[in-house]
Formats: sequence, C-alpha cells, structure tokens
Amino acid sequence: MKKLELLAPAGDLEKLKIAVEYGADAVYFGGEMFSLRSGAGNLTIGEIREGVKYAHERNVKCHMALNIFAHNEDIEPLKAYLEEIGDIPIDAFIVSDPGVLSVVREMMPGAEIHLSTQANMTNYAAADFWYGRGVKRLVTARELTLGEISEIRSAIPEDMEIESFVHGAMCISYSGRCLLSNYMINRDANRGQCAHPCRWKYSLVEEQRPGQYYPVEEDDSGTYIMNSKDLCMLKHIPELINAGVSSAKIEGRMKSVFYVAIVVSAYRRAIDAYYDDPENYVFDPKWMAELEKASHREFTTGFYFDKPTDEDQNYRTSAYTREYSFIGMVKGYDDKTGMALVEQRNKMVIGDEIEVFGPPGLMPSRDFFTQKLTVMKNEDGEDIDAAPHPQQLLYIKMEQPVGKNFILRKKKQDN
Repeated sequence: MKKLELLAPAGDLEKLKIAVEYGADAVYFGGEMFSLRSGAGNLTIGEIREGVKYAHERNVKCHMALNIFAHNEDIEPLKAYLEEIGDIPIDAFIVSDPGVLSVVREMMPGAEIHLSTQANMTNYAAADFWYGRGVKRLVTARELTLGEISEIRSAIPEDMEIESFVHGAMCISYSGRCLLSNYMINRDANRGQCAHPCRWKYSLVEEQRPGQYYPVEEDDSGTYIMNSKDLCMLKHIPELINAGVSSAKIEGRMKSVFYVAIVVSAYRRAIDAYYDDPENYVFDPKWMAELEKASHREFTTGFYFDKPTDEDQNYRTSAYTREYSFIGMVKGYDDKTGMALVEQRNKMVIGDEIEVFGPPGLMPSRDFFTQKLTVMKNEDGEDIDAAPHPQQLLYIKMEQPVGKNFILRKKKQDN
C-alpha cells in the first residue's frame, strides 16, 4: 500500500523547514511571482535553492506553485524566471492556466506538472484531458464528494495521482475563482492578491431606502453571509485513503509557523497510526484537541460527504479562535544544565505555565509536556523576570529534554 502523502504549506523559508521537521512528506511554496498567495512571505530564488536542498536531505519533496491565471504581460517574465530556477531540482510545478502549463513544458520538458485546484477539475473526462497534456497529479476541486473522487480514481490511468485539500480555509467562490476582491478594491484574487472580502461583515440595503442597513439575520451587528467554516478532515483519514486520494494537502501558506507545526504534527500522528494497523485503527480525540490549539475557525467537512448547508457557514463572526499564544522557539539545548536557548515570539514572565511540544518523531509517546517558567536569563546570563521584546534570545530552564525547533506556547488568560 502506497502511503498517503502529507503535503504542507511553506509560506516562507522558516515555515518550510518547520513543516519538514514536524512530519510533512512534501511541501509546497511560491516564488516571489506567479503564485496565488502574493501576501505570503514567499521565497526568493536563493531561498528556494536552500529550501529544496534542506527538504531533499530529509527525503521531503518540494512542489512549487505557478498557479496564477496569466495575462499577456506575464508570459515573457515567466519564461525568464523559469530560466533562472532551471537548475533547482524542484519535484513538481502546480499550474492552473493552460498557457502557463505550455510554457513550463517548453522550458522544462522533464518537469512534473500538477494541476491546481484553481483549474476546477471535477470529472474523469477532464482528468483524461489533462493527462494527455502531461499532468501527473490532479488537485481536485474542493466541490467534489469522496464518492466523486473515488469514481475519478477508478477511471484515470494508474500513474496519475489525486491530491485533495484536507484542512484549512474554504473559499466562498467555486474553487477559488473569485472576482469580488478585484471588483471591490482592485486586487485580483486570480493573480494572487485576494483581500478576502468574503470574510467582511455585510448587511442588506433596499433600493428605495438608501442608507438603511438591514441585517440578513436577526443580529443588530450584521452578519457574515459568505463566511465559511474551516475544512478539517483529521477524523476521516481512512475515508480519504479508500477514495483513492494520494496526497492530503493542508492549506495555509499565509499561516504562522505555530499553525504549521501544530497542524502538520496532528495529521502526521493520525496518518501514521492508520498505517501502523489499518484494520484496528481508532481515531484518538487527543489529536483533535491538539489541532484546536492552532488558530482556527469552526470546522466543517466541506463537500466531502454532501453539499454544505447553513451549518457549514459561520453567520456570527469571521474571527479566529485563538486560545494559545506562540511564545518561543528552541534554538539549542544543553543536556548538562537543562537550559534551552529560546527565541522569544510573544511575552512570557516567570511563573507562567507553559506547554512545550516538538516534532512527532522526537516526542513519539506524547503530544507535549507542561511546566512552570522558573528560570529565565538574558543573553548575558543575567536573571530576568519577563521577556517582552520580540525575538530576543533567552536561556530558559527546561524540566524535560528538548531539541532544536521545539515550540513553547501558553494558554491565553482571557479564555
């Protein structure tokens, strides 16, 4: 049985490395041009080179998004860009525009090509069309059920793979093909500049009553009529595998390092547990409890089991649930003294109860451990009571051994 690939977002070089460390089988990223997440940090050519080397040394694949819908003025710059990165051993390119696909095949004849979800691939006839044009993997439209995916899998060639989103933000528009951002503030979602106006607060205005705003629901603060819940398929790993999905894709190139680490590690544990004993696999609720410590909206299974209803929308708020703060990342550890070198990310003070977690491979028997913050020193070795300065380096006494890239978090007091 070929194991389900866990594919993680890498919005910048740090997130790429964290995704690799926390259990991704593959990562996907964009360069500074031609991808649909221009608001993410993205990677320079030098960072792509470094990131691909880092991932390949750890047997992790690298997929690069070139999934804009190109205009005429994009074609020649795209060709020049592909020339610049031609020597980097990127494992696959994710495209949605037939013109971009043609340019990639012309410039890089041996490149593996994956069809982006933006291309709205929803049937086996379309899959066969793209296979004839050299596409190796289909990233299915989010609007497909597991039954439809299974039917496509049975109708396409064996060497063609299916990749499906399993976690993250859902788009109100069909597979992300949206003009709302372009219309409202002249930022083209199909060229990577979406402002997410679907998350904004809306009310109705009747034509003959300008200036009078009516809530769509009985709520005097308005309503979020296009605000979807977040996709989460953590509880349904066996169903995804049985439908013929080859790669489970996590959305979130614009999310934080903290988010990437938590979500990747939760899915890693669930996938590994299934393959350890498929016949006796039982979902462990602690994986979901851990997953919910990352910033998230309420969860939905999207279209996988049926068409979404009003239960899959959040009409009250577009705000995230954020119960934990990311307070630091371990940069080094001294076994003899038990002191960890930590880069601060949010304020912490002596007496705080903190949680520490690391990559699943380094913490196989538990998700995290808890301790009080009792000893904290600055870079000069002087005792301090608080660490308020972003990214300052600290020495912190740890009650259990830790490793590089372990993460410190604490529960917010107001929750």
